Amino acid sequence: MNFLDTINAILTDLLGPAGPLIAVGGLALLLLLLCIPIMLAGRSDPMDRLAESGKQIQEREKKAVLREKSKGDKLNKYAQFLEPQDAEQLGEVRLKLLQAGYRDKEAVRYYYFAQFVLGLGGLVAGVLYYMMVLGDDATTQQMVMWVIGPGAAGYYFPKYWITRRVEARKEEITSGFPDALDMMLVCVEAGQSMDQSIVRMARELRASYPHLADEFQLVSYEMKAGKDKSQVLDDMSERCGVQDVSSFVTVLNQSQTFGTSIADALRVYASEMRDKRVMRAEEKANKLPTKMTLTTMMLTVPPLLIILVGPSAVGITEMGNIGN
Repeated sequence: MNFLDTINAILTDLLGPAGPLIAVGGLALLLLLLCIPIMLAGRSDPMDRLAESGKQIQEREKKAVLREKSKGDKLNKYAQFLEPQDAEQLGEVRLKLLQAGYRDKEAVRYYYFAQFVLGLGGLVAGVLYYMMVLGDDATTQQMVMWVIGPGAAGYYFPKYWITRRVEARKEEITSGFPDALDMMLVCVEAGQSMDQSIVRMARELRASYPHLADEFQLVSYEMKAGKDKSQVLDDMSERCGVQDVSSFVTVLNQSQTFGTSIADALRVYASEMRDKRVMRAEEKANKLPTKMTLTTMMLTVPPLLIILVGPSAVGITEMGNIGN
């Protein structure tokens, strides 16, 4: 008690009559401040931990490859570098490769791998050519052209190749689609179903239009697998990227929705496709004279001038020499 009385007397002398109360309040505040970090470091609420776990999973999925990896693919460990991490960009590249006819699930990786290898190979070839052939006598412009030029050409070559292949494939599908519609109309009017007609077209068109036959064969496989017919036709339209095919898919979907006769719809649309093919042929024929005129002027007029003016120029030159 003497100890407590001594402390009470000291606090009263220092802080006044309320000194002991102030000391107890200050001690309680200090203990409270010390307990706050301990409480924050304690176990969190289970719901908070679950929410945090979900956020971590979402972040890992964003950083991961945007599709399932194949066990046998050797490029899996380079997937982060050989695939775009943006889902929209990945979808655009995959659609372009599908329109070019590359349906392999690893096509996107091979596309970016080809860009990387060809770009790096062109850059190395340019550096070797500069070091072994040009040497120190080359200007800065030559150095940039021969070092960076092959690398850029190698990097953009796969993109150029895919673009050209897409255009060629679209042209083939556009050319063969009227014949495919005529064959489908004949099959439907002969009593076959739409599925049987598509299988027959895929087999008969193989020799003339292989890309179009591949599309119809893929449609038949997807229908046999139980996929919705409207979705299958929409996917075909997206893979082809041709306006005629998109219109054909719309006609079939509307015919199926409203319950109208598919044979009547095919008959009308096939007639329109034949007319469009004739108009495209006439358009090419009308462009031909202009192209031939330019070619004729470039390849015929200079030799003709040489033949007509050449002897006169030689004669004038000889007469000038005689006069001198």
